[in-house]
Amino acid sequence: MSIPIRYSIAVLPGDGIGPEVLAEGLKVLRAIEDQSREISFEFHEYSVGAAEYLRSGDPLPETTLTAIKSHQAILLGAMGLPHIRCPQGVEMTPQIDLREILDLYCGLRPIRLYHTDHSPLKNRTSSDIDLLIVRESTEGLFSSRLRRQALDSTEVTDTMLVTKRASERLFRRAFREALKRKRHVTLVDKANVLPSMAFFRRIFDQVSREFPDVNTDRVYVDAASLYLIQRPHTFDVLVTENMFGDILSDLAAGLIGGMGMAPSADIGDHFGVFQPSHGSAPDIVGKGIANPIATILSVAMMLEWLDHPETHRGARLIRESVEKTMADPSNRTVDLGGTLSCQQMGDRVAETIGKAGV
Repeated sequence: MSIPIRYSIAVLPGDGIGPEVLAEGLKVLRAIEDQSREISFEFHEYSVGAAEYLRSGDPLPETTLTAIKSHQAILLGAMGLPHIRCPQGVEMTPQIDLREILDLYCGLRPIRLYHTDHSPLKNRTSSDIDLLIVRESTEGLFSSRLRRQALDSTEVTDTMLVTKRASERLFRRAFREALKRKRHVTLVDKANVLPSMAFFRRIFDQVSREFPDVNTDRVYVDAASLYLIQRPHTFDVLVTENMFGDILSDLAAGLIGGMGMAPSADIGDHFGVFQPSHGSAPDIVGKGIANPIATILSVAMMLEWLDHPETHRGARLIRESVEKTMADPSNRTVDLGGTLSCQQMGDRVAETIGKAGV
């Protein structure tokens, strides 16, 4: 009998509802572990975020950063609280620090409708809304966010940084993702106005020639916002700049039931961070009503990224179990118009996994 592969996972519960939803993600991972003789998991928890800033003066301590690099993947709940801010007036964003420090250049934001009742659009099904936003996560309009500004300044400028290296690797990743799907990539930019975006488009055109089996089109970001509402079924993979991706991800999440249904992954060549797309939601902390599905689906993305046949099976089982759970209209958290608690929803998915097996 072979010894199971043991994966070491860094767990960063963070702030607000982060610990609540992450507990359900870990529950589902244990359910996968129970069904497999080939893989197991060990969890190592670290304190990060606004609460850690209040405790130690650093939302992402250097010792923690060093430690999490030793693990095979990083699971994150949520970071930041609106009332805890840096001297410049912005919130603590150690999750963005992680992307930049660990060079997690590729933000993957899958958008899939699990039940027609979840969407504000009429008569939509999972075949209509099943797309992937690929967001550059290390530069763009976020690039100057750490630049110190005098508090009495009369003018503040943010800079959009677009480099050839970062854009090339982003586009290649987007095309590789499209090869697993419907073989279509849409570039979202603002090349009609911004020189940086015209540059971004030129690089996209160059990289696209490396993937002749993938169809492409190019859409301005304002038009993309319109088309996501009018005709989401026409999109497969959308690739875009950091800020545009940030905005479009939230818009697209609104098509499938909200942020509680939207998972994400930030990956690079060596590290991966997996977390729900939503924030810390301080208004519902402790009420037990947060939707853990985005976290659970982020766990599936982590298993896929670990890239072992058994973790791929685990990822598939999680998605199938979420689909089966969501098919029953009684399985709804408050944000979806139901009454299930965060813990109860996690229980339903874990139970479905237990019945199905890996």
